Amino acid sequence: MAIPSGSGTEVLKNTYKHNLTNSAVTMVTGVPNHLYTVLSVTFTEMGSAAETISMYVDAGSADVSSSPGQDIYLLNAQALASGETFIWNDKIVLSGTDALKVVTGGAANVDVVCSFIDQDWS
Repeated sequence: MAIPSGSGTEVLKNTYKHNLTNSAVTMVTGVPNHLYTVLSVTFTEMGSAAETISMYVDAGSADVSSSPGQDIYLLNAQALASGETFIWNDKIVLSGTDALKVVTGGAANVDVVCSFIDQDWS
């Protein structure tokens, strides 16, 4: 993606996943000519059992700086105790067709909230 030089839009958005389990879920789905700045991802264990959580970028972009088709882990098997909340608040920038995905290590009941900025340069 070229560096934007024209006008575009910038919108604050969020996504939710109720009852995340061991099937990966996409929290942010990238599209061409968009930049996404992930501000925060909150995981809350709701099933009264210790879990592990993982979060990764599915690098779908053909940018030189990424690895197309590769999963790049940001959080891998992070322990989440019964009833505990874990907050990831390091900023992440996604571009093009990159996707942010979350998953648990086994059968679980974890709620996830993701807030991000979507910059549309199309």
